[in-house]
Amino acid sequence: MKLFVGLGNPGAKYAHNRHNIGFMALDRIAEDHQFTPWRSKFQGQICDGTLAGQKVLLLKPATFMNLSGQSVGAAVRFHKIPLDQVTVFHDELDLAPGKLRLKQGGGHAGHNGLRSIHAHLGADYRRVRLGIGHPGHKDAVAGFVLRDFAKVDQNWLAAMLTGIGNGAKHLVAGDGEKFMNAVALQTAPPRSSKTTNAAAQTSPEPAAAPADRAPAPSPLQKLLDKFK
Repeated sequence: MKLFVGLGNPGAKYAHNRHNIGFMALDRIAEDHQFTPWRSKFQGQICDGTLAGQKVLLLKPATFMNLSGQSVGAAVRFHKIPLDQVTVFHDELDLAPGKLRLKQGGGHAGHNGLRSIHAHLGADYRRVRLGIGHPGHKDAVAGFVLRDFAKVDQNWLAAMLTGIGNGAKHLVAGDGEKFMNAVALQTAPPRSSKTTNAAAQTSPEPAAAPADRAPAPSPLQKLLDKFK
């Protein structure tokens, strides 16, 4: 069994906050792949389904961000899930909006949800770091992550969540590169070759080089020509 954990804060007040992008990612996976309805367990909301031939449990802790480890620890211990089969989706200030990176193990970088999971389980789980950008000053971070995504964020956010839904099966299968490619196809799609070809076809032809011309006669030659 695989365990996917999304980090966020429970309740309608926080539903669209930047800090809740982990919840949003799991909601998209559940919707796209017809997982069971969400139900209460392990101090959170869970649902399950099958991806890439494997059973996957989705968990959204309802303990608030800084106590996420209580919920995740309960689920891991109950199902005896090895930490290398646990993947945590969380917001990442140090990545530009719409950028996504995978990481195995390592520190929590001050993220309160990861800090709590570290305290309960250690660091040997995988993370999907979902870039939300940085407000520019550390004193503005708390207000920034606890505010809703702005209108200008909606396009890249929708593209990222679509890519996560499309690529989830690759993540379950252990192919992180294919997962990231699935997201990149949505957030940074390649330019169409048709557009490139059309531009080439409509580009103006280079001007023809001027034909060679005979040199202009010199003043002496003009004078001699008068007496011919």
